Amino acid sequence: MDQLLQILDMPFFKRALLAAALIGFTNGFVSGFVLLRRSSLVLSALSHTMLPGIVAVVLITGTLNQGGAFVGALLAALAVGLGSVMVTRKTRLPQSTALAIFFTCAFALGVVMLEYAETAQNLEEWLFGSILSVGDNDLLVFFGIAFFTLIASTLFMRPILLTLFEPNVAAVQGVYVRGVNYLLYAMMIVALMASFQAVGSVLSIGLMVVPGAIVSLFTNNTRWLFWGGGAIGSIGSVAAVVLSVIFNIPTGPAIVLVLGALFAVAYFVNPNSGLFSRAQEQPLQPKHQL
Repeated sequence: MDQLLQILDMPFFKRALLAAALIGFTNGFVSGFVLLRRSSLVLSALSHTMLPGIVAVVLITGTLNQGGAFVGALLAALAVGLGSVMVTRKTRLPQSTALAIFFTCAFALGVVMLEYAETAQNLEEWLFGSILSVGDNDLLVFFGIAFFTLIASTLFMRPILLTLFEPNVAAVQGVYVRGVNYLLYAMMIVALMASFQAVGSVLSIGLMVVPGAIVSLFTNNTRWLFWGGGAIGSIGSVAAVVLSVIFNIPTGPAIVLVLGALFAVAYFVNPNSGLFSRAQEQPLQPKHQL
């Protein structure tokens, strides 16, 4: 216990807890949009496509930092996302098929490139998470992403929800539906990138899906879906960082496992599902345009 208290008082651990709270809240908040938009599989694919982008930056610059990884991951995600859209528009293939082809090839390319990266050990921490190594500059980046997400979602919440549930009605009322969808896509991608050092690019999809899924088991209220997801993501991430020190396990997997355990508990205690199921509640059924 004394050793744990000493670690809790160290500056690097305080930074890790603050980063976990910021990243967990941001991803938990955005998980509501992921759930309503039904974009879990798309984001899962994009999270794997970030690997070649990060490795490419390492091979070009010889170093690995937050800024370089952000740019590399963003370019890789955009290349795969836009490439799948282009193929879909020019062929009869559905976007899910095109996306599967692009992201598997991109991930395979990243694995091959990883063999030539001199900072392979540090890069592995980014793939699976190492929140204990965050610095002051990283915290500023996380704070900026959280600020952008909350401001954008607050200012455009009504047109966003209207687009998700009734895109045709939104268009009639003058909402730029395509622009709103681009905004949603941007928020999800930016939040996904914020979780690099928390859970890594491989496990990041868990932090972006589980909090909103937990809240959706108990309510259909969209306000609770966002803010409740943010609270669960933040609290679960902070608790996981502490538990990772106690049990000496990696922080990234610990965050995902804690959130997974919370989802299991929520499922079984929820009166509308699990062991105490009494009725089948209709889930939210939003409509959206890709």
